[in-house]
Amino acid sequence: MTGATTLTRERAAPRRRDAEATRAAILAAAKDHFARSGYDRAALRDIAADAGADVALIKRYFGGKEGLFTEALKAMFQSDRMRDWDPATFPREIATLMADGADIADERTQGFQFLLRAATSPTTAPMLGQAVQERFLAPIRDWLGGDDADARARVLAAAYIGFLVERLIRGEPLAGRERAVFIDRAAAIFETLVGAPALADI
Repeated sequence: MTGATTLTRERAAPRRRDAEATRAAILAAAKDHFARSGYDRAALRDIAADAGADVALIKRYFGGKEGLFTEALKAMFQSDRMRDWDPATFPREIATLMADGADIADERTQGFQFLLRAATSPTTAPMLGQAVQERFLAPIRDWLGGDDADARARVLAAAYIGFLVERLIRGEPLAGRERAVFIDRAAAIFETLVGAPALADI
C-alpha cells in the first residue's frame, strides 16, 4: 500500500507543478492586460490566450475576473521590495531610473500603469484603498523609519508617482546636459524625502 501511495504522489507531482506554472502564467498575463487596458476593457479570453491556457482555468484558479484582479493587485505591489534599497544610494539610483525611458515591460512602469488605470475605474477604485496602504505605503513607511514616517512615506510615494508620470509621458530617455541636471535635481529631492529632518512642532 505504501508503494502504491508513493507512486501516486510521484505521478501527481508533475500535475501540481503544471498547475502552478499555468496559474503563474495567467497571473503574469493578467497584470499586463490590466496595466495596458484597465479592468473593464481587459478580456479574460485574451488573458488566457496570452497565458496559453483555457479561459475556464481562470475561474478554477481565481474564481473569475474580480478574483484574478485582486490577486494581480496583490502581486503587483510586493511588500518586500523596499528592503533591497540602500538609503545612501536610493536617491541617485531612483533619479537615474527616472531619467531613463518608460517601457511597459519594466516592472515599475507596469505597476504604475496598473495602479493608475485601477484608480480611475469605478469598478476597481474601491478595491485599492487597503491594498495600497498595506502593500505600497506601509513598506515605504517601515523602510524610512524615524519621526513622522507615515507622512514622509506619503510624500515620498507622491513624488515617486509624479516622476513616473513624467517618465511615462516623455517616453524617451533623457540625454546630455538635460539628463545630468535632471538626475542631480531629482536626487536632491529624494535625498530630502528619505531623510528625517527635525521639524517644528505643528
